[in-house]
Amino acid sequence: MNDASPAHRLLPGAPESPLLLHVPHGSRVVPAAVREGIVLDDAALERELDHITDAYTDRIAERAAARAATTPWRFVNRLSRLVVDPERFPDEREEMLAVGMGAVYTRTTHGEALRPDGHDGRPLVDAYFVPYAAAMTDAVARRLGATGRAVVVDVHSYPSERLPYELHGDGPRPPICLGSDPFHTPPELLALARKTFAGFGGTCVNSPFGGAYVPLEYYGKDPRVTALMIEIRRDVYMTEPGGPAGPCLEELAAALARFADAATNGA
Repeated sequence: MNDASPAHRLLPGAPESPLLLHVPHGSRVVPAAVREGIVLDDAALERELDHITDAYTDRIAERAAARAATTPWRFVNRLSRLVVDPERFPDEREEMLAVGMGAVYTRTTHGEALRPDGHDGRPLVDAYFVPYAAAMTDAVARRLGATGRAVVVDVHSYPSERLPYELHGDGPRPPICLGSDPFHTPPELLALARKTFAGFGGTCVNSPFGGAYVPLEYYGKDPRVTALMIEIRRDVYMTEPGGPAGPCLEELAAALARFADAATNGA
């Protein structure tokens, strides 16, 4: 991928599918122009990418889409979250600003400097965050227009050991963490996820990470948009940090496909 390539990609699913598999943190790509503003040397940057990237989540979503009886749509971030994090609030509402990890990160997972003190993140927000949010909003609008509802399923992963940046990392770290939103996550969707992913060793809700992504235009306003976050503990399917994937990746993809089909059918 070069600097001129699209920063995100919408991969079409079945016209009748309301489901969007959202993969925001699976890429390690940092464009050269953005790399210039990062103070880490190349080795340190690679280590940070090992810790911060939700490795292979794009592959899990891809394999799930291929297995599903009704192909879900996929919205995939093709750039690292070190460019911008599309799931943060772009303003003072974002609690992760406290550790230098708002929409534009200024600190690493271990609290070290990522960008210079006083770095102005607004150009990155304008160049990457705003277009991403607009495209995701449009993708949701199209599912609403085609099917009357939209189901946004975030596909994430997280480390087995707490990293220093985590604000709420003192709770359980189950094999599968399910993030829910009080407005956008109906009980039946959460129950379906708990049942589908129970076989990986257990689930917890909103621990160690909580919430679910919905474009701001719909957030807290439109109940036709439902959402769930699926956080897979990385040692379940890969060698940490940044190592190869293991055979459980295919099992996770199969489970996600089952979940997608059941959610599509209104279960």
